[in-house]
Amino acid sequence: MGVLDRFVSNFTNRLDSKGRVSVPASFRAILVRDGFEGLYAHPSLNAEAIDCGGHALLREIDGLLERYPTYSEERDVYSTALLGTSEILKIDPEGRVILTESVKSYAGITSEVTFVGQGYKFQIWEPGRFRAHLDEAKSRVREFRKQLSARQSGAAEPSPQGARE
Repeated sequence: MGVLDRFVSNFTNRLDSKGRVSVPASFRAILVRDGFEGLYAHPSLNAEAIDCGGHALLREIDGLLERYPTYSEERDVYSTALLGTSEILKIDPEGRVILTESVKSYAGITSEVTFVGQGYKFQIWEPGRFRAHLDEAKSRVREFRKQLSARQSGAAEPSPQGARE
């Protein structure tokens, strides 16, 4: 996947009076190159946002599902969450999409939408929720970096009582 094939950055756009929102041009261009007609969308498993994309997102979902045996409980649960709640949203010739009531309700969207690139997919957020999520993400990244730095500097974590080295 080249850099031109990844969803990057974030953009905030207003819903118009008919409930349409413009999908960022760079995101639309990736969907066109990907060959996907419209916009595949499902509620995120990890946030109050909507995961969106095209064939690349569907390949990731298929790869996840293939890890589990057919008819297994795990596969059925993931299939329900990722495929059973999904929608294909149509993008009009002006690059706008109408967000369904279920999408807006799940993500808490009223008047504005923030599109957030995540490589093979992007997310649709209510802007205030995204700002809070971004602050939390930055905080967690700083903590992850501190942990990584501590491990790399040789500062070993205490081993459990009785553990053999």
